[in-house]
Amino acid sequence: MDRPQIRLEFAPELHLFVSAPRRAGRSELRTDGTSTLGHVVESLGVPLTEVGALLVDGRPVPDAHVPTDGEEITVAAVARPQPVGEAPRFLLDVHLGTLARRLRLLGIDAAYENPDIGDAALAARSAAERRVMLSRDRGLLRRRELFAGAYVYSHRPAEQLRDVLSRFAPPLVPWSRCTTCNGTLSAVAKTTVREQLHDGTERSYDAFAQCGDCGQAYWRGAHHARLEAIVTDAVREFGGAPR
Repeated sequence: MDRPQIRLEFAPELHLFVSAPRRAGRSELRTDGTSTLGHVVESLGVPLTEVGALLVDGRPVPDAHVPTDGEEITVAAVARPQPVGEAPRFLLDVHLGTLARRLRLLGIDAAYENPDIGDAALAARSAAERRVMLSRDRGLLRRRELFAGAYVYSHRPAEQLRDVLSRFAPPLVPWSRCTTCNGTLSAVAKTTVREQLHDGTERSYDAFAQCGDCGQAYWRGAHHARLEAIVTDAVREFGGAPR
């Protein structure tokens, strides 16, 4: 019996995942007759985390659909903003440390694993804590046990941040999280953190915050203008209230 032949068309946003011959227009493919559409799409290089609607001859189907001969399939990109909960929480792999710190700067719950604990442990933590896994590793994003996942499209931290904010629209509460450990910050008196301050800092600043988890002290020091620019740009484009 001949294997079913289907025709596939990928959304432009997904073209970077598929080989060049399949990017332009509809391409034909023979399946084994038993694999699900989700498996077929992933076998062509597209993580299902990046897939929105799957249409067969114009009607939506689940990724468990088994393609039959002659079907015309459209693979759409995930919709933005993507709903994953009222206030999405994230988990980032070892390669996304700068993005993790910038998300925390904006008050977004962003757990970060360094050193690398391995794909299985990352996926298990995503599931246990209901965190969206952020990664540039397609293999990791294909793990079925993930709560949710998203491919980070750029190598550049500024573009990575915009990508995540536009995709998930998390609430922004700048200056409320520790950029070191992801704990929450509270205003404290100078005397509380005096042992962490150099003489010049103690003389020059009066407003301080401290992480409730790791004890790290924060004040508006030499790098504040650069961080403030990141916060201001994010708030201007994606909402929230700077503090």
